[in-house]
Amino acid sequence: MSGLALAILGFAALLALMALRLPIGLAMMLVGGLGYIQLNGLDPFLNYIRTTPYQIFANYTLSVIPLFVLMGAFAERSGLASDLFKAAAAFVGHRRGGLGMAMIGACTGFGAICGSSVATTATFARAALPQLRRYRYDPGFACGVTAVGGTLGILIPPSVILVVYAISTEQNIAKLFKAALIPGLMAAAMYCITIAIMTRLDGTLGPAHDRVPWRDRWKPLFGIVPALLVALIVVGGIYGGVFTPTEGASVGAFIMLLIGVVRRTLGLSEIKQAILQTAETSAMIFAILLGAEIFNAFLALTQVPTAAAEMIAASGWQPYTVLIGLLLFYIILGGVMDELAMILLTLPVFFPIVTALDFGMLPDDVAIWFGILVLIVVGIGMTCPPIGLNVFVVASLARDVPVTRIYRGVLPFVLSDIIRLGIVVAFPVLTLYLVRLLD
Repeated sequence: MSGLALAILGFAALLALMALRLPIGLAMMLVGGLGYIQLNGLDPFLNYIRTTPYQIFANYTLSVIPLFVLMGAFAERSGLASDLFKAAAAFVGHRRGGLGMAMIGACTGFGAICGSSVATTATFARAALPQLRRYRYDPGFACGVTAVGGTLGILIPPSVILVVYAISTEQNIAKLFKAALIPGLMAAAMYCITIAIMTRLDGTLGPAHDRVPWRDRWKPLFGIVPALLVALIVVGGIYGGVFTPTEGASVGAFIMLLIGVVRRTLGLSEIKQAILQTAETSAMIFAILLGAEIFNAFLALTQVPTAAAEMIAASGWQPYTVLIGLLLFYIILGGVMDELAMILLTLPVFFPIVTALDFGMLPDDVAIWFGILVLIVVGIGMTCPPIGLNVFVVASLARDVPVTRIYRGVLPFVLSDIIRLGIVVAFPVLTLYLVRLLD
């Protein structure tokens, strides 16, 4: 059997195992291991697997993942999400769609201290979605706002997905964080514009509530000072070169723990739950990383990534034509596959293709720009049917709202995402400006 045929068979087997609900990391290990043995033999595979896990997990850079997850877990249990939402609602809640905009603003602030889309979605589905429902927001629209707001957990740095991308492609994590800030803020702004347009077209989607007197608007702001402090120290410290992303994550986790203890919102039980959640999430991510490494080793033996890159480079297709084709494939794939598995499976094939194309930029700039584009399409995949993980997270907490109704609620925001993707593709400077300015 040829390498190409075996690679196609491997991808088909992997998708079949995922459809059968086998854990993604285990599925990649199984298919990759069997493919490796088929191409190279059992003894070479045993030698490979004897050293590979240690080489992967002994990487110091990987320590940033559990630290950012821990910081987000402490933030989730310390009540900061509710404080962020109340502060934003006090200023814009009296407008049509104002509470929805408050949700987006709060998710933006929370994303700067969390780094996880699912955690952000689950947190605000519990903390703010009941408020939207209480003020007679359309259930599908309210759930849709919550689902897309959750994607800001990965679009606003720090982002676990960007860390994984940086490690997989050997890029600088701090530069990727800088590059993600403007597109992430664009996402928040365009979501708010979408809410404003939708509620103008149909006032029943997001009715206004009573205006909060000015003297009462400032009190909720004191509750968000801790969140702003953590975001300023962590993100500002990384951008300013005060400390590395790993150091920033450890400092952020410690400060978030301290804030929770001082506010008396983090007791021993909550701390234990946060640590357990961090261990479970980190173990899942590391299992996927190991599975992807084994599967990618199998792909490398088939020589499909190299052959694909050479074929496209020799095809004479315009670089932007190739890029748009890859991004469309990502959007389709994101509707049926976990975002972390998706980028780990595709990067060995797609990254060499993109970096071999001439976009009139330095290779390092292309790598950073492509990383942000991947981040955007991953965010789209978190809300796109037929899966859209964030949609199912919201549906699990709002059981009286049908999933199909939530999908209708997110569709206007998906259109907004596609427009933003087109803008970032057309103007790479949006991702590279801060990288060059702060370098």
